[in-house]
Amino acid sequence: MKNKHNQQVKAAAPDRLDMSSFEVSLQQLNDLLTDDSGFYSWPTKHFHEVYPRIYVGNAFVATNVMRLKRLGVTHILNAAEGNSFMHVNTNNEFYAGTGVIYHGIPASDTDHFDISVYFEEAADFIEKALAYKNGKGKVYVHCREGYSRSPTLVIAYLMLRQNMDVHTALAMVRQKREIGPNDGFLRQLCRLSQRLAAEGKLWNK
Repeated sequence: MKNKHNQQVKAAAPDRLDMSSFEVSLQQLNDLLTDDSGFYSWPTKHFHEVYPRIYVGNAFVATNVMRLKRLGVTHILNAAEGNSFMHVNTNNEFYAGTGVIYHGIPASDTDHFDISVYFEEAADFIEKALAYKNGKGKVYVHCREGYSRSPTLVIAYLMLRQNMDVHTALAMVRQKREIGPNDGFLRQLCRLSQRLAAEGKLWNK
């Protein structure tokens, strides 16, 4: 495996430059997430509308069907599906009979977890949710705290479907809610941004 990795690095020499730019971008993203003193803030509310009809929030609201109904939520994206203490143990059965359409992604909030394999799947679900009933859908994207996993998936959606670069997408979500995706997730978002820029898919490079 080590050799294979070395070959990849040699074959793609420009990537060496990219790796240093990842770290620059990582610092820039963390600067966007922190206040003037370099502190991260914990979310002040259970949920926030971070983009029209996209809500990012915690498990408390996700498991309160009455609250979801009052909000008019039609779709739930659980970015932390599973039954460990780090996860939120809901599924299709939990929402059966409520009319809410559910999708679960079993992400863990650790630097080494590859959440990027779920970026397209999550973006597809959010896109369908917003198009629901002629554009009347509302999607509640959550993890345990609505702080790392769920905002990461929403930022990826904004990049993949709204053609935003990583800085614009992250700043837009951060403007509405206090978030703090882990550095591993931020690096994966940087890689996505670079790929989309290389493919000419961002409107503000």
